[in-house]
Amino acid sequence: MERIERYLSKRAEEGTLRTLRKLDERRPARVNENGRELIDFSSNDYLGLSNDARLIEAASIALSFWGVGSGASRLMSGSLAPHHELESAVAGFEGAEAALVFNSGYQANTSIIPALVGRGDVIFADRLSHASQIDGAMLSGAKLFRYEHICADSLLGFLEKERANYVEALVLTESVFSMDGDIAPLAEIVDLKERFGCAILLDEAHGAGAFGRGIAHKLGVSARVDIIMGTFSKAFGSFGAYVACSALMKDYFVNSARGFIYSTSLPASIICANIAALKIVANHPEMSDELQKSSTYFREQLRNQGWQVGGKSQIVPVIIGESQMSLDLAAKLNDAGIRALAIRPPTVPKGSARLRFSLCLAHSKEDIDYTLEVMDGLRQLMA
Repeated sequence: MERIERYLSKRAEEGTLRTLRKLDERRPARVNENGRELIDFSSNDYLGLSNDARLIEAASIALSFWGVGSGASRLMSGSLAPHHELESAVAGFEGAEAALVFNSGYQANTSIIPALVGRGDVIFADRLSHASQIDGAMLSGAKLFRYEHICADSLLGFLEKERANYVEALVLTESVFSMDGDIAPLAEIVDLKERFGCAILLDEAHGAGAFGRGIAHKLGVSARVDIIMGTFSKAFGSFGAYVACSALMKDYFVNSARGFIYSTSLPASIICANIAALKIVANHPEMSDELQKSSTYFREQLRNQGWQVGGKSQIVPVIIGESQMSLDLAAKLNDAGIRALAIRPPTVPKGSARLRFSLCLAHSKEDIDYTLEVMDGLRQLMA
């Protein structure tokens, strides 16, 4: 208990203590907080599919037919027909030989990385790779080197110095980074992994759906990426994750990825909602185009106001610097009916506290312009 008290006291002094808020009646681009409806810029429901009638209908039909739970792991009796249908659909969506469904992106990364590499092997990870990738690397026992964020030259330096000292090598990166909203130089990274005999695991959690079939497809390198991990909990509006890979690698993961082997499978209702979401995204590329168009407009207008703005995606970070100032600005936005969270260390590097705006297709032009008006007013107050 003393350790917990010391931790809470230290975090309170640093202004980094995080608390949970009670939210009710969530719908796309809106959230009800303590009886007030706010424009919500904290959601990852990028295409507004979490309340889509087609997903709800698919889940409802599955509930009435298969019930609430799957009852077992996939290797026991929990492998239902919808699981196989979804995996076939994912393989087609990603242009891969095969796919395997996991219960979450975190479970996928922490399961497949230790299955791919171990002691005597090496991992090269972007310094800002998601915690699930880093945790998977730590679990593997492989040597971990972290190259500078979205810097192919930094990766090259590590590969030249260290690759020859290890047996297997794995490169880890996200496509769209969740806190910075920027995009990995994927074509250069793929060139390097081929040159030095590495495999690559690409985390498309914030890319798939938000950029149609994802950044790897957008840049024309998907066929050269060994493993693509995507999640259904963001642009697809549902829950769960997938790994797209070769048929041989899928069979290997089925028998070696511990998180997959020892977890009860996702219920059919979730799986069927995922199937419906995948079809919508595949058949309507204009949805992601419109999302990115709105995001570009929002980002450029903020820069014109004088804010320090990052990102090249639907994730738009406004860098403030100090944690307390970020909290104060988030509170003022909340007062104005806008929910954009202050992201502080240790989630982001010290001195880079920020307001994180996560744009969704459901945000109207009026929502965006009103938010820009409020941000402009805050900027003038700070001047």
